[in-house]
Amino acid sequence: MTYATDRLYEEIAYVAYHFHWGPDAILDLEHRDRRRYTEQIASLVTRGATEG
Repeated sequence: MTYATDRLYEEIAYVAYHFHWGPDAILDLEHRDRRRYTEQIASLVTRGATEG
């Protein structure tokens, strides 16, 4: 099973935007680790929006 290219680019952009990491560093992450980062960022963004 291959991972959708569009989804991969979305994850890279999302992590890069919030953590200021380069694409190579993000691509070096295992898939599950990259997904976990995106989930954690989303949680922080949501929490910040409701607290602010």
